[in-house]
Amino acid sequence: MPTASDIPTLTVAGGEPLVWGRRTYVMGIVNLTPDSFSGDGLAGNVAAAVALARRMEADGADIIDVGAESTRPGSAPISAEAEAARLLPALEAICKTVNIPVSVDTYKARVAQRAIGAGAAIVNDVWGLLADGAMARVVASVGAPAILMHNQRKAQYDDLVPDVIAGLRRIAGIARAAGIPHQNIILDPGIGFGKTADHNLELLRRLPELRALGYPLLLGVSRKSTIGRVLNLPAEERLEGTAAAVAISIAGGADIVRVHDVKEMVRVARMTDAIVRDWRPAGWPSRP
Repeated sequence: MPTASDIPTLTVAGGEPLVWGRRTYVMGIVNLTPDSFSGDGLAGNVAAAVALARRMEADGADIIDVGAESTRPGSAPISAEAEAARLLPALEAICKTVNIPVSVDTYKARVAQRAIGAGAAIVNDVWGLLADGAMARVVASVGAPAILMHNQRKAQYDDLVPDVIAGLRRIAGIARAAGIPHQNIILDPGIGFGKTADHNLELLRRLPELRALGYPLLLGVSRKSTIGRVLNLPAEERLEGTAAAVAISIAGGADIVRVHDVKEMVRVARMTDAIVRDWRPAGWPSRP
C-alpha cells in the first residue's frame, strides 16, 4: 500500500490531504446520462450538475465523479464525440466551482484526455484500461491517478474471488507497464459488473482477500441491483441497503466508497471509520 509520502497531492473534504488509511473517502456521483439505472441522470444539464456537485461538497464529499455514458446492463454505447459533448461543459463548470478533486468516469482515452484538460484530477475507467488501447498511455502521460475496475461481459468464473484478484492484478500490471506509478493506481472489484447478485454478495463478504493486492480499493455499491434483489425494492428505496453495504465495504477494507446519497453515506462512513479505523473527528477529547 502506498504511504502518505507516496500518493499524489489531492486535497479532499475539510482541506485535508488525501492519505490512505486515515479514513474512508466518499465519492459523490454526478450522472449526466439520460438513462441512469438509479434514476439520477441529469441528461447533460450543466446548472443541475453544478448544483448537485456543490451540494455534495457541502454534505462532505471528498471527490466528485462525473460521467456521461450509462454503464447499466443493456445500455447502448455512444461515440467519444457524443460523450465529450455531453460531459465537458458540466465537468469544466464543476471543476471551477468545487474545491475537491473531480474524477471523470470514462473508458475512452480521447474523452479522458479532454476531461483532464478541463480540470479533472482522476480517471475512473470501468473497463480497467482494457476497452481502449490508448487509455493507459494517456493516463500515464498526464500523471493522473486512475481507478481501474474489474469488468467482463459474462458472469462466468472458475473461482470467483481468485479470478477477480487475477483480473485486478492483470490490469494493475498493464498500468505499471504503461508508466502509471503504483501510487496512482486504485482498484475496484466491480460490484454489479459481469457478476450475479450472489457473486456480488460473495465479493463483499470476502473483500479483505483483495487487500493482498497492495493497492487502495474503491467500492461502488450504491443503489445496486443486488440490494434491490435482496430487499425487493426499486432503486429509489435502497438507501438503507446501501448504508449496510457501505459499512460492510469499509469493514472489509474499502478506501473510497462511490455513492449517490452523500450526506447519509458520509455519516455511515464516519461511524464505521470510528469503529474500524479508530478515526475520531476534530475536537475529540484526548484519550488516556
